[in-house]
Amino acid sequence: MVRTVSERLRQFVSGQPLTVDLAVYFACAVYALILSATNEFYGFRIWGNFATAAYGLAFAHTAWLLATRRREEHRWWRSRWVGVAVVGVVGMLAPLITLLFRRLTGVDWLSTPWSWSAQPEVWVIERSATLLFEHGTPYVDVHALGRLPEVNDYTPYGPVMTVFGMPRALLGDSSLTDARLMFALTAALCVWASLRVLGRPRVPVTAAQLAVAFPLTALTFAVAGPDLAIIGLVVLGTALAATDRHLGAAAVMALVVSAKLTALPAAVVVAVLIAARLGARALGTATLAFAGVCAVVNLPVLLADPAAFAEHVVRFPAGLGAVASPATSPFPGYLIASTGEAGHVVAIVLLAAAALALSWWLLRLPPVTGADAMFRIAVGLGTSILLTPATRFGYLVYPVALFGAMLCFPRETPDERIVTSS
Repeated sequence: MVRTVSERLRQFVSGQPLTVDLAVYFACAVYALILSATNEFYGFRIWGNFATAAYGLAFAHTAWLLATRRREEHRWWRSRWVGVAVVGVVGMLAPLITLLFRRLTGVDWLSTPWSWSAQPEVWVIERSATLLFEHGTPYVDVHALGRLPEVNDYTPYGPVMTVFGMPRALLGDSSLTDARLMFALTAALCVWASLRVLGRPRVPVTAAQLAVAFPLTALTFAVAGPDLAIIGLVVLGTALAATDRHLGAAAVMALVVSAKLTALPAAVVVAVLIAARLGARALGTATLAFAGVCAVVNLPVLLADPAAFAEHVVRFPAGLGAVASPATSPFPGYLIASTGEAGHVVAIVLLAAAALALSWWLLRLPPVTGADAMFRIAVGLGTSILLTPATRFGYLVYPVALFGAMLCFPRETPDERIVTSS
């Protein structure tokens, strides 16, 4: 089934690639233009201005390629990669650099989203590193503040996420210590390592468009970034499992889950992939490695303040904290839950039913290749985003980027798959 979906996507794009590119860049330009004109966040508007130009240039280049497609020239400027490169430079790097310097004017923690040069998750993660060094825990005791807690008092991430804020905590405020650079560097290194692990497969232009040039990826790159680091680590963990490096895969997935607990479904899929390829013994050792790494990075923080750990990492994301999550979206889970207490129960039931259905699918037809696993992870996280009561539109970056990554995984034939009985 996964092979069929992947093949159909490849065939659809390969049939009329320039026409598809033209439509994609036009839609992206319209989205960026609307965002630049209507969004309340300063960083979003800055990105929208740059991205409108970037997607517009990519559209113009694609239109030129389409109009002159009968020419038998093989020059670099006639490559579809030019459009991706333009988006990368003009629509990602340029707004990021602009916002990095703009942030030095000091507008963090103000209740003025129209002046923010970085989204609150950036400040929160940087603060968590400072708290870890000073108090042994990255989490504030929200019940001992001497005032009512607010959303920005929370750090809804695992202890590993504090690593990205350590440069700023250790070296002070600077454009070079901004956590967004750490997120981007981590994502880039994970992509590079994944491609090496997979034997340096050919990367289709469509894969780069979905994983990198897609508006939500480009926007996240410029204004926030933690989700890109998580995506990069998930891809690396899957690549390691797909090439039978099960202990490395377990360690990477433990770090992912210890950074963001909502990535746990991805770890489950990787575990099933390991079992399908290498058998029960390998799954057992991988599980021990996963548990060991989780214990090493989580237990010290958990023991330092168990109540704060539970409040930030578990209760707040689940909507059970002292402050309600501000996450909103146009998706069914949020819309149903927002109708009232009964609606919230219905949304939870739908989410649980979807989880059971996906679990049955995963166990009934376990993934045996990296592409299989990546497809399951994308579908699982996408379904969770659609049905979770507290979620955001921007989280769609997960399934879209993972679908792009799926296209980079080598296609193995059934008799090339390694399946070891237990």
